[in-house]
Amino acid sequence: DGEVHINELKNGNTEMFWNPTSEVRRQRLKRHIVLFEEQTDFESERLWQHVTSAINKGDQHKATQEKFVLEEEQRNAARERRESGTEWKPLLFQHDAGTNEWRYKYEDLRPWDPLNDIAQFEKDGILQTMERHLSTRMSNHKATCINNQITRHKRSAKDCRRRKTSDQPSNHSQNTESSCSTPESVQELSDDDGKYLGFESLCAQCGKEMNHLKEIHSAVLSLQKAQQDIHR
Repeated sequence: DGEVHINELKNGNTEMFWNPTSEVRRQRLKRHIVLFEEQTDFESERLWQHVTSAINKGDQHKATQEKFVLEEEQRNAARERRESGTEWKPLLFQHDAGTNEWRYKYEDLRPWDPLNDIAQFEKDGILQTMERHLSTRMSNHKATCINNQITRHKRSAKDCRRRKTSDQPSNHSQNTESSCSTPESVQELSDDDGKYLGFESLCAQCGKEMNHLKEIHSAVLSLQKAQQDIHR
């Protein structure tokens, strides 16, 4: 949050390394942390609280002592597990034998999608992303369009049947088919049925947004592949 300078001891020159201007502050992400009283014993802020306090007070000797106490507790716990044959199973990390490194189990390497991703948060140690679910919303919008057209279609068929029963039939009308050719039942519609009834073009908004989503999906896949290559 403050300025950082590089001091060159040889010649006494001072150089600005980092300056968190008001513009930088406006752009940074909002920080969300777990309340201290809700943290478990092994979470960093709680585990290292005494070391942190000593550092903030400038007491290097006290900080070193507190650090040594923590490390001794960890060594003793590891020794007890070895003696009892208890296997240590990390909840959030797994060992990669290929790289001999520990990796976070729930890492998400996909690119951030500003059109669909709202926020990333941690719950029970697992990083999760809150999404807008554009595809689901589009599906709902498409279904609404279909339902509206089906409702109008049924109403038209009902009005047509009412006209047929109210009119006096003539000899000509008894021997010919009704002028209303609308099917009387549209309870279930498959994709082919929708096309047959002229529903393939639901509305201009649907078509435009679906094409836009396809372009976004293609771009995201390309970004994912590039990020995976970079990660490797």
